[in-house]
Amino acid sequence: MSHALHRRSALLSGLAALAAPGLARGQTAALPLRLDGRFMQGGVAVGQTVPGATVLLNEIPVGQASDQGWFVIGFDRDADPVQVLRVAAGGAEAARPITIQSGDFDVQRIGGLPADQVSPTDPDLLARIRAEAERKQAGFASQAPRDDFRGGFILPLSDYRLSGRFGGQRILNGVPARPHYGVDMAAPRGTPIVAPAAGLVSFAETGLHFEGGLIMLDHGQGLVSAYLHLSRLDVAAGQPVVQGQVIGAVGAEGRATGPHLCWRMKWRERNLNPMSLVGFRTA
Repeated sequence: MSHALHRRSALLSGLAALAAPGLARGQTAALPLRLDGRFMQGGVAVGQTVPGATVLLNEIPVGQASDQGWFVIGFDRDADPVQVLRVAAGGAEAARPITIQSGDFDVQRIGGLPADQVSPTDPDLLARIRAEAERKQAGFASQAPRDDFRGGFILPLSDYRLSGRFGGQRILNGVPARPHYGVDMAAPRGTPIVAPAAGLVSFAETGLHFEGGLIMLDHGQGLVSAYLHLSRLDVAAGQPVVQGQVIGAVGAEGRATGPHLCWRMKWRERNLNPMSLVGFRTA
């Protein structure tokens, strides 16, 4: 049996044990648990339970519910089709199985890129890229005690052309590369970009090799959105922002063939589709 199938079987067996009377890990009470969202690869879901409850996804602790009981979970671009959510607090718990819909991912071919934007070899440039990667990792690792995700997102651009979908397999200069973990929104250089939701700026730098100008917003509990290739930054790291606030402007900096915004989102190392929260509202 493959590792993935073995893990899926273990999850289902664990869920069956939780659901069986008298076998809920010795617990004697059930917690309230509500969950709404987009249950698909790259999707995001928002839940509510008792304040401070421990949240586990596939038996891995992924945080605690906020003071009002809100929490967020996300499903990676390559998430397995069976997920198990469990919340626990004060001798009680609740569990829910989640069936994940497969994503519809295309193939994106991009040519004409400079060689150092696809397969860099210069030692100094490689050292610079590693240093930038460490700083970006710290930005994505931010876990501010906020629950800004609960109100849903608006689009960061009011007028754009969709030039790249989330999750597509990238082929750069004819060479297969990692999937595209963003949504590309083509617009004229200088077009204002607004914060889709309130958050805390966890990263803001210009001149990055691959991203050019880059901003990250922490919306709470490790849900971090990113805005790439910016020509201008209007916010600084550590600054809180409100939904609709201008944070920067569209550019073509870094690895880009034309002016556009690459909009990305991560939750605890999982790559998510930021469109999953556009228009979403909790009940």
